[in-house]
Amino acid sequence: MAQYTIKELEHLSGVKAHTIRIWEQRYNILTPQRTETNIRYYSDADLKALLNISLLNERGYKISKIAQMDRSQILQTVQQLCDEPNQEGTHQINTLVAAMIDMDEEQFDKTLSTATLQMGFEWTMLHIIYPFLNKIGILWQTNNISPAHEHFVSNLVRQKLIVAIDGQVLRKHAQAPTYLLYLPEGELHELALLYMNYIIRSHHCHVFYLGQNLPFEDLKLTYEQCKPDFICTVMTSAPERDKVQEYLNNLSAAFPGCTVFVYGILIQQDELIFPPNIKVIPDMRSFITLFS
Repeated sequence: MAQYTIKELEHLSGVKAHTIRIWEQRYNILTPQRTETNIRYYSDADLKALLNISLLNERGYKISKIAQMDRSQILQTVQQLCDEPNQEGTHQINTLVAAMIDMDEEQFDKTLSTATLQMGFEWTMLHIIYPFLNKIGILWQTNNISPAHEHFVSNLVRQKLIVAIDGQVLRKHAQAPTYLLYLPEGELHELALLYMNYIIRSHHCHVFYLGQNLPFEDLKLTYEQCKPDFICTVMTSAPERDKVQEYLNNLSAAFPGCTVFVYGILIQQDELIFPPNIKVIPDMRSFITLFS
């Protein structure tokens, strides 16, 4: 069972730690436990309860009224809200977190499918899936999810992306630019690159998708064969942090006539120097605006 500090609950739920304490004292909505050294901590059940309570509170339910509801009434009310269109995506994100903790594939799939039908796939990616993945990052950093949880949700999101890509009508314009998409050798985190693939194809551009773990020499060979206008890559865990600058320099030197778009946590280091033909994508909204 995972153990959360009150600060971790704050990050995951959006409810300030001070407010959580007040809700505990006045309404007894959570029952934190204590370690052998008398440090307070919260369980998975506490996290899921707080996610549901914060959703109801955001949607206009007074905390005093929520406190009078039992867990089944709260869950039933939340489920009703999840079936309604929502422009913010907050309750869908909370539902995904709870589904991930329980490894409930049916609930996870239903939440994403409903949001996609109501708001569209691109909106769902930007407003639900990416904020959800950020929360996953917090859980990962605090050792409150296992690699199994990460693989569980990553594979489900990956399936959604592949279905969305396959569902696009291929209408490539003759004069449209060509993009080569790949992940560096050792890099396996593919979700962002798949979403780039979806965005590019949705704007009827040509794509050469090479996927994960591509050696640099193979990248150069493919470039010579395909002659793309742009290269896109994502750096989440590879190359090693202290070798990112060298890798960027090699990209710039190997493809001087090509613009290379780079995205990912490893390129957010302040000390990095980006050659002129290397362009940083700070977030997916910025990538989408390239096609406006």
